[in-house]
Amino acid sequence: MNAVVTAGTRASGADSVEVLERSGGRLEVKGALTFATARKARQQGLHLLSVSSVRELEVDCSGITASDSAGLTVLLDWLAAAKRENRSLRLSNLPAPIRAVAQISDVVELLEAGVPG
Repeated sequence: MNAVVTAGTRASGADSVEVLERSGGRLEVKGALTFATARKARQQGLHLLSVSSVRELEVDCSGITASDSAGLTVLLDWLAAAKRENRSLRLSNLPAPIRAVAQISDVVELLEAGVPG
């Protein structure tokens, strides 16, 4: 099943994000994960996490083209939701800007560890 959820309104992609569900419990984030897109990305990611039948999930972040502290907050919120639902969630291919904000915020280890199964 491939589900696509788009947040944002500009065709330029600067204010848009897609959260895609791939087979095997893999989600992909594509586009900007910033203040402009965080609310929609958060909602749609939480939705995809809640409807997935797979207990061990991975979020591939390699498609994130821009990010800021709001993007970090979205990822942390997805980890918290997975923990509440007793699911395993791993974040992969975290972009350097998110890692930098996570390091300053002292949560980089949390992002790297994810939620174990």
